[in-house]
Amino acid sequence: MKDIKNISRSRAQESSAAIERLYITMRHLFNRGFYKPMGVSGETLREALLALRPEIYGSIAEEKVELNGLLYVIERLPIGIEECRYINLTSDEGYSNSHFKAIVPPKRRRNCYRIDDEQMNVEITRGRSDIYDILTHLTFIFIESHKIKDRVLIDDEGSVSRDWQKLELAVKQTKKLPLVEREKAISHAANVLGRTFAEVQDIYDDFATAEAPDRFLHVVYWLGKLAIEEVVDNNKRTITFSPILRERLGHHIYGDIWATTIKEVLLKNNLLERPIHIISANMHSVMNSIFAEPVLGKKYKNTPEFQIFEDLSSSANKDLRKKVEDFALQQGMISLPDTSGTNIDVQIFDTAKIDLTKTIFAKSKLAKDKPVLLVMDYAFGEQPFETIDELLKPYKVEKKNKTFLNVESVSIMGKAGILEGGKGDIMIPTAHVNEGTADNYPFENELTKAMFDGNDIPVFEGPMITVLGTSLQNRDLLKFFHESTWEAIGLEMEGAYYQKAIQSASKIRKSINPNVKVRYAYYASDNPLETGSTLASGGLGTTGVKPTYLITIKILEQIFNVK
Repeated sequence: MKDIKNISRSRAQESSAAIERLYITMRHLFNRGFYKPMGVSGETLREALLALRPEIYGSIAEEKVELNGLLYVIERLPIGIEECRYINLTSDEGYSNSHFKAIVPPKRRRNCYRIDDEQMNVEITRGRSDIYDILTHLTFIFIESHKIKDRVLIDDEGSVSRDWQKLELAVKQTKKLPLVEREKAISHAANVLGRTFAEVQDIYDDFATAEAPDRFLHVVYWLGKLAIEEVVDNNKRTITFSPILRERLGHHIYGDIWATTIKEVLLKNNLLERPIHIISANMHSVMNSIFAEPVLGKKYKNTPEFQIFEDLSSSANKDLRKKVEDFALQQGMISLPDTSGTNIDVQIFDTAKIDLTKTIFAKSKLAKDKPVLLVMDYAFGEQPFETIDELLKPYKVEKKNKTFLNVESVSIMGKAGILEGGKGDIMIPTAHVNEGTADNYPFENELTKAMFDGNDIPVFEGPMITVLGTSLQNRDLLKFFHESTWEAIGLEMEGAYYQKAIQSASKIRKSINPNVKVRYAYYASDNPLETGSTLASGGLGTTGVKPTYLITIKILEQIFNVK
């Protein structure tokens, strides 16, 4: 009889299984309609997240409270959510037309509404990825809140430690704490969190807002308070999904509204039948690449090559940006701020109205039918499939009357985590591998590594992983993707969904040219294998300006046939 081989799973395999469990569980809970994150129904989510131990959530599996992870999550959730026992995920159900004031998290564009002292409504208009994002964040903060409870609760009757009592007194102060009182409160908070005084002091101001300079204490107190009440009074926090959200999700409702609005504007301006080039980027790099030179060129004549773009990217230079924008609007740019709920703004450029000889694209050779540029803001997670899929469908005026769009190319520029190299480097994907599924999307990228060489920026070419969420990665899994035969160069959240929509429109539905050109390029926000952070890392500052504009210019040179 053969010896039974003792097979043990690697950490990467365990992580992959944990992601799959998270994914399936979240879909199950959504179909169910509600669950209690710290009850039996939320147990699988908690266990899977603790098994995965994502880099973003740092010390989630340790007894001490994870501070950087908490900051990351709090910046992506609405202010005041730590006080709410009931969190209701809804579709766009008309709250914007009510007395409720929208609360928009600083680092994630989504409308949230505080219904009463105990309830927060969070609008989901960007598809399932938004739900995965929120649920993992909420699971994390609830796990952390129970760590606080474990440290301060002395018995089952609700007796609490002296540190907690002192923290409560500090939180109830309505005025900004003077330095001495603040440091006393930090000392008590450090004991409650299992961290050093210095660690708490370092991160304290990162939580502050203009209205609430001592917000850190407030967040810690309310997380702990609700966790204590869950145990002592059996008053469990609950997450619900509204019936309308459950009904609408997956039906491209917001994508359809968004795409129809764009097509109506194109028709109104006689642009619907012109060659169209779709660019998914941001709301400044295409506009600035074309119009900064004619507006500001003289002023920047003897400056380094990308200085003009660095200055335009600086938050202090609003007036400069306004000059360029005003000029762009005079040259036929149409600005379409989003009203559909997708949070994707759009700009339309009619090149027939632009004098390219005065721009940095003076050598362009445009065909008789001048192209139209349709620039859309970054989409999120699965959202590109919903939006691009709808955009590439023919425009129907009446049932019988269909106008097919003459889409010549789709270009995607984005920010991604890199697995080889560092912040600000450029990645040119050759395929998108969709994590957690068997879906892989190879394609012919019109952008190549050679095009970017010689600009003092390292460039990498190869497959990229489209991940389920920024918060669902750890070092072992990323190492596997990078070092195995996948040889992945980076990770992002949208690529596979863009390609899925483009392929279905061009190859299956035949609603656009089957030979449509695609361009993908990303600049690196961070290397998670080096730093331990992922796509979630902070802003790039000026590091990101050069790669952003270099990619934008290369895309435009191809569209404008610059020889």
